Amino acid sequence: MLREVTATRYVEPLREGGSLPGLVEADDLGLYVTKFTGAGQGRKTLVAEVICAALARGLGLRVPRLVTVDVDPVLGLGEPDEEVQDLLRRSGGTNLGVAHLSGALGFDPLAYTVDQAEAGRVVWFDAVTGNVDRSWRNPNMLVWQGRLWLIDHGATMIWHHNWRGAEAAAARPHDASDHALAAFAPAVAEAAAELAPLVTPDLLARAAAEVPDAWLAGEPGFANPDEVRTAYTRALLARAGTPVDRLVTGLPEAEPPGPAGWAATGREAGA
Repeated sequence: MLREVTATRYVEPLREGGSLPGLVEADDLGLYVTKFTGAGQGRKTLVAEVICAALARGLGLRVPRLVTVDVDPVLGLGEPDEEVQDLLRRSGGTNLGVAHLSGALGFDPLAYTVDQAEAGRVVWFDAVTGNVDRSWRNPNMLVWQGRLWLIDHGATMIWHHNWRGAEAAAARPHDASDHALAAFAPAVAEAAAELAPLVTPDLLARAAAEVPDAWLAGEPGFANPDEVRTAYTRALLARAGTPVDRLVTGLPEAEPPGPAGWAATGREAGA
């Protein structure tokens, strides 16, 4: 299970995307980019964040540390922004905190080079998790202490929004033509050979076990949170075992000239 902390101060909103995450200080004196259960995307985005972060760590990819953040709705009473007040009132209880990486910069393909092996691992991981939100327009990667870190996995595993069609949706190939690392000629086949054997039922079960019961309870079609966890494990295990030529599509066959023409983000971000 994720370590639990309690929010002691709402520092500032981070107005990127539609979920209005906020930088929060906790009782361990840490700063966390907090994603709230009361946000419009709902709790499933938090489930996706937790499972994908745990899977990424198991595969040797870098992701910021996650915690659960207990939020008292009264935390928002002193906030001047009514939108923030409403969000905190709706988010009492368990929320998700992502460790703030102080000084991290948004990934800029013009300033930071990714080798083919690392690019391949990231692209394959995104194909397994069905990540539709790591494009050159919105890389959702940070460079911190000279290394690449993956963030924002709320838009993965879109099949969990309709479990009846999950099996068919999870079998669809992943179009990586728009991927933020496509221009670095990712070695996806080599990554699959290296990482697919690591995606075991045990690893996936441990990843799903990190999700709080409160975010899984009451899921239609399932008797209890453990049944939901099993469904995530089954879908991801099947995708990890899919031959790479059927799993990943859209990548160039030959090494492209590079990311010329891509816009630099120039963005500093927290997690």
